[in-house]
Amino acid sequence: MDLLFRRAENTDAADIAGMWLRSFAAALPMVRRGHTDAAVQRWFSDVVVPQQETWVAVADGVVRGLLVLDAGELEQLYLEPSWRGSGLGDRFVDLAKRLRPKGLGLWTFQVNEPARRFYERHGFVEVDRTDGSRNEEREPDIRFVWRP
Repeated sequence: MDLLFRRAENTDAADIAGMWLRSFAAALPMVRRGHTDAAVQRWFSDVVVPQQETWVAVADGVVRGLLVLDAGELEQLYLEPSWRGSGLGDRFVDLAKRLRPKGLGLWTFQVNEPARRFYERHGFVEVDRTDGSRNEEREPDIRFVWRP
């Protein structure tokens, strides 16, 4: 199966949103989402894809993963649940590091142990923790940074 990494196009927004919703539900069932499915779909269509550097991994014409970069921030990294553990996330982080060779920052929820281990394995270091009062989910989170 060939896997193509490319910049997202406006026509990808609905597929990206659906994959994001499935991924969030599978990875974070204990976290209350801050928005409805329809609001998430609008956000990808109106904000993320047209205004941020959005990358997708596509296999067999289907979006399997998503990477969103905004300046020096890794804003989003989500995979189709069946693709977790396939190396796709590793390839996205490698892409992000190539595109941002001076460094990256990101936030992840404290309860997301697999994500925390994943980012630490890729050289990201914890620099801050919050009580979640500043994010829409009101979920305690962790700030990670990677510096080459």
